[in-house]
Amino acid sequence: MSISSAGIVKKRLFEFACNKNDMMILESGKKFGPITIAYETYGKLNQNKDNTILIQHTLTMDSHAAGIYENGGGSGWWDGLIGPDKAFDTEKYFIVCSNIFGGCSGSTGPSSIDPEKGHPYGTDFPFFSFSDVVKIQRVLIRSMGISKIFSVVGGSMGGMLALQWATDFPDEIGSVIPIASAWKQSPMQIALSEISRQSIINDLKWKGGDYYKSGKPDNGLALARMIGHITYMSDASMEKKFARNLKNGKFNFSFDADFEVENYLHYRGKAFVDRFDANSYLYISKALNYFDVSGDSLTNGLSGKDISFLVISFESDWLYPARQSEEMVRYMISKNIDVSYCKIESTYGHDAFLLEINEESKLIKNFLERVRNE
Repeated sequence: MSISSAGIVKKRLFEFACNKNDMMILESGKKFGPITIAYETYGKLNQNKDNTILIQHTLTMDSHAAGIYENGGGSGWWDGLIGPDKAFDTEKYFIVCSNIFGGCSGSTGPSSIDPEKGHPYGTDFPFFSFSDVVKIQRVLIRSMGISKIFSVVGGSMGGMLALQWATDFPDEIGSVIPIASAWKQSPMQIALSEISRQSIINDLKWKGGDYYKSGKPDNGLALARMIGHITYMSDASMEKKFARNLKNGKFNFSFDADFEVENYLHYRGKAFVDRFDANSYLYISKALNYFDVSGDSLTNGLSGKDISFLVISFESDWLYPARQSEEMVRYMISKNIDVSYCKIESTYGHDAFLLEINEESKLIKNFLERVRNE
């Protein structure tokens, strides 16, 4: 078995807000607790505690950003960027990645047991915003004795969480790297999320979110993933990967999957059902739609702050097109904010932030080194 350069890693659990008098107050006004956050770390925290990079994951990922677990399994989802001498060099930096509040990979979410009722929260789980997610992450970071984060980084939804950090706690971070992301959701992006949510909600097995004993809304969740996966690719990448190739070399003359692209989408949907909770998908995608730090919402808090940005987009990304990044960058420049921007030529679509490792590494390494030496 090949070992990831990030090495053997362990998922850790951080628990807080366990006392009724010390619950987290969410943006909705609801008090909530207890809260558990699952997280992983890579590299070592230095003596000054000023070398932390917080990695933010996407809607469907989790805290396993790099390395492999002792009992095996796949490498982390950004393993190509995290490790010795990589973009996020574990010889220099202390990397933290946490599964967000509302998730289903160790952090408290809809599938977690409500201690008062003895069964999963389901749709009794509170609605939350990215501000809530960031506030909860801050408690985790502070528990490590870290008062300022060197950089907050993420792709797609992770980039939005990084921007939320810059909006809410600009004095506590030194730099931000949003990749294939945006500072608000467009109507098209909201519409795509709503179609995915409705595919789950209209699955009869969803049962208003109370499906944990009777079985998952498999069909609805798989369909949501299939819709999502189409948006992650580009026309060029799909043509290259599948063309019009037939699964069995001939037509079935039925409603079964004839084409390889159809078969692939079914496979991705099935794999997703096996690892993700439908209610978590609903809640996180809703928080994603609520997100909006555009204009002065972001920049007003940055005035006079010593904070740098590296914004990266991809030519063929139609889910979060480059124009959204460029709109943000132009506004930041008009407000005299230290921002660098690069649009990478790629045919991979939105998935490029997971695949264009070499190009991203060059940009990120140079940017982080510049920020370190300033």
